[in-house]
Amino acid sequence: MLKGIVKKTVGGFYYVKIPETGEVLECKARGKFKIKQKNILVGDFVEVAQKGVNTWIIEKICERKNSLKRPSVANVDKAIIVFSLKNPDVKLFMVDKFLVLSELNGIEPILCLNKIDIVEEEVIGRVAGIYKSVGYTIILTSAKENIGIEQLKDELKGCFSVFVGPSGVGKSTLLNRIQPGLKLKIGDLSKKIKRGKHTTTHVELLDLELGGCVFDTPGFSAMDVSCLKEAEVDVLFPEMREHKSNCRFRACLHYKEPQCGVKNAVKTGLIPENRYESYIRLLEEIKVSRRN
Repeated sequence: MLKGIVKKTVGGFYYVKIPETGEVLECKARGKFKIKQKNILVGDFVEVAQKGVNTWIIEKICERKNSLKRPSVANVDKAIIVFSLKNPDVKLFMVDKFLVLSELNGIEPILCLNKIDIVEEEVIGRVAGIYKSVGYTIILTSAKENIGIEQLKDELKGCFSVFVGPSGVGKSTLLNRIQPGLKLKIGDLSKKIKRGKHTTTHVELLDLELGGCVFDTPGFSAMDVSCLKEAEVDVLFPEMREHKSNCRFRACLHYKEPQCGVKNAVKTGLIPENRYESYIRLLEEIKVSRRN
């Protein structure tokens, strides 16, 4: 059998690249995966065998480092979380949900704030300052002015990275700046709904000339939080971890409980108020999803 990486899936076929030869094989999956309800994801390391002249079958899915449901990818090292500061405007709660998703799956998040060429410095400083204070890596970019592209390249070298974020924020434009030969489609911003039009229709793992790979994924604006439990959300906010030991109650949710170390840290400015508000909104979403 040959070992390879799933580069894309289209119409029930899986395109597997064999690193030793560079060849991409069109494969089908063994029926046992359907029986076990185990999906083969882009980014999976697999073993394939030839059955007939031009027929290749995926026989085994190797152990994954991690996996995401949306986008459906596996073995991600870094998440490049792209938001524009204008057109469309950044929604901090959505930023925080992407960061939580990264923390949950052991993926290193890189927050990329794009379109800085059309935004006031005060706005850039305010948004970037929130996440710098937490300790996240921030990259300020403008695909139009070629700002921040080299810093992005440094983060992508030798990694399996996924660009995530809503449509219209400039993910494909940034990737085209990083490697012009990718020639990814770029959509217009809808004036009516202030969101970008979807230009990527399926997930594909693209090779980068600088070394490493990047997942090209459709943009989306909603994330499923039903997999989360209320009691585990605070550990997904790094700035809360050091303060939760000061709570009176061990099972404190930092919501309505008295003598809460996290709420005290918010009052004294040690935890950004926007981040705490996102935490509370996320708790509420989890409660609603659990009732439905």
